[in-house]
Amino acid sequence: MVLDEVERRRGISAALVYPFMRSLMESPFPAPGKTIKVKTFLPGAGNEVLELRRPMDSRLEHVDFECLFTCLSVRQLIRIFASLLLERRVIFVADKLSTLSSCSHAVVALLYPFSWQHTFIPVLPASMIDIVCCPTPFLVGLLSSSLPKLKELPVEEALMVNLGSDRFIRQMDDEDTLLPRKLQAALEQALERKNELISQDSDSDSDDECNTLNGLVSEVFIRFFVETVGHYSLFLTQSEKGERAFQREAFRKSVASKSIRRFLEVFMESQMFAGFIQDRELRKCRAKGLFEQRVEQYLEELPDTEQSGMNKFLRGLGNKMKFLHKKN
Repeated sequence: MVLDEVERRRGISAALVYPFMRSLMESPFPAPGKTIKVKTFLPGAGNEVLELRRPMDSRLEHVDFECLFTCLSVRQLIRIFASLLLERRVIFVADKLSTLSSCSHAVVALLYPFSWQHTFIPVLPASMIDIVCCPTPFLVGLLSSSLPKLKELPVEEALMVNLGSDRFIRQMDDEDTLLPRKLQAALEQALERKNELISQDSDSDSDDECNTLNGLVSEVFIRFFVETVGHYSLFLTQSEKGERAFQREAFRKSVASKSIRRFLEVFMESQMFAGFIQDRELRKCRAKGLFEQRVEQYLEELPDTEQSGMNKFLRGLGNKMKFLHKKN
């Protein structure tokens, strides 16, 4: 929004940019989720007061999920998400550098609270295209002009996505079976209804963070992880020396849903999961990010949420967006 305001002033006169930036710099830097007011002046409009809100989740400050929905259908996006979650090889192809960069960073942000641990090159130079023959996991972006060369290379099993046509150039054909079935259906339903949910939430008294596409999409995917691994902290034990250890098998077997247990069998072998758990084992104090906040809420309500699947998912999401309780 700040850059939009700068550009707005620059379009009138470059001399208007400096007073605006000075006023902005004199304002206190807002805490996550907080708003600041900046007084400005525009010829013809007079004095204005701009309200600038910093996202509650700092990850979203430099991520734009809109690009994903512009280029991809919800079903395709979920298939890509599932492939990355299981650390497969994924190649994005697009006509523009900006599309590759925006979509690559946005899809990696969907993995929060986990972090992509492997090769990540949003825009791969044509001279380095041989990297796609690497047998290890990667997420890379290629311009469409490199597509003929790509098709000639001996690429091992990989998901190739044409962002310009919402089409898979190559796939494994099992992408629809990687996630727990009911949670995948819930993900799909929530994302298909995103515009309706955002507009209704704007009229409710729930958290402003969900009034935006970024906020809603973030909450939807966080809810997926809360449902699958949100109980992890219950299986972190601490020794007399203060060392923490994760009880892997007890964690997996504690899940009632067979489909989630099957998913965890595979996901728990990923470097993403290993890195997540190792970080929690080594911490001297509990993590306090947005995911942990949602986990805490989830564990508090756990006795009352024995129902499974789509309604549970949407009702859990509804703790942030209260109108969902009326819908389900």
